[in-house]
Amino acid sequence: MRYRHVSVAIPVLAEYKKLPRLVEALLSQSFKNFDIYICVNNREGWADDGDGQHSAMYHDNQKALQYLQSLDAGQPLTVIDRSSPTKGWQGKQHGVGWARKTLYDAIADTHDNDELIVSLDADTEFSASYLETVCSAMNNAPHHSALCLPYYHLLSGNDTLDRPMLRYEIYMRHYLLNLLTISSPYAFTALGSAMAFPLWAYKRVGGITPLQGGEDFYLMQKFAKTGRVLLSCNEVVRPQGRPSLRVPFGTGPAIAKGLDSMDATYPLYPVEGFQAVADTYALFDKLYDEDVETPMSDFLRQHLKTGNLWQPLRKNFKTRDLFIHACQERVDGLRILQFLKTFPVRRAEAELETLCKLHGISMPTDFNFRSSSVADIDKVRNGLFHLEQKMRFEKNNTIK
Repeated sequence: MRYRHVSVAIPVLAEYKKLPRLVEALLSQSFKNFDIYICVNNREGWADDGDGQHSAMYHDNQKALQYLQSLDAGQPLTVIDRSSPTKGWQGKQHGVGWARKTLYDAIADTHDNDELIVSLDADTEFSASYLETVCSAMNNAPHHSALCLPYYHLLSGNDTLDRPMLRYEIYMRHYLLNLLTISSPYAFTALGSAMAFPLWAYKRVGGITPLQGGEDFYLMQKFAKTGRVLLSCNEVVRPQGRPSLRVPFGTGPAIAKGLDSMDATYPLYPVEGFQAVADTYALFDKLYDEDVETPMSDFLRQHLKTGNLWQPLRKNFKTRDLFIHACQERVDGLRILQFLKTFPVRRAEAELETLCKLHGISMPTDFNFRSSSVADIDKVRNGLFHLEQKMRFEKNNTIK
């Protein structure tokens, strides 16, 4: 299957000032065969519920709608209004997860299965060749179900914001690099502003689960279970690192809560935990023939509430390959994260030093997230970024 047309999906909440730059970046694309879908959204009643922040975001959304509806974009543009009175989200159906679902489903209703969906956020920067490169990457990897693009958060120049942003990004890179090291099938970083997938794959996994946060992770996990996730191409998405409490976790909340909350909320998990996951995966082949204890067995019995972990899989999956795949689905990305949380957490700097020594990345003397300069923290971030780029590329080339 060849992808010749792209639909760009963008949720918008209080992004009026960012829209002209976003539209300019899209209209400057070297690839011209694309549609734009934008969902301007907020909860019903925000205009007059007495909350000043809600009111400000609602009125910002109204300006965004006016701007978009008067725009002669030169490209097919669909604006979905989930902001105006009687059109806002109600009940539990609200948030970025519902906005993404609304966008993706609208694309599904109007395009064929060979449509390529590119997911962005309004604050994301990308090059003029972005859509062309993404389309080419997916055409060169026709058996892959999705693409998780490399990302790199932009510095703001404000140390109070940049320090927690860098700490959070290093947490994400530390996690992914350890998963790549153990060749986990769930070695990806899912950012809603940095992913692409064909419509046929989206339909095959039953669409996106519209959560308040983490919806991008669960969608990408579905793609990883049913196919292959491409990890790199010759593009890097550059989201803004800014404080936000619109979602329960992620870059925005991490920056908003500040550095002091990081160690408890976003620890750097010990290498022993990742090795235990790798040792468990290595036993799946043997488990096809007989029950053996794995480093994760006690954890799995507790979380799955069963003492019979593997026999039902042997019964339902008659070949060794299908059985191993079923085991990998059982010990998925969410289970891995839950398992890692059972390990004692050491100082983030100590865990980071372990990873850097393993891969030959230099760290400044007496490195500390609180006392080291933002420039020194950024140097470490850059070292991890370049290592991640290399490992993403290597993984792509080992799976055709």
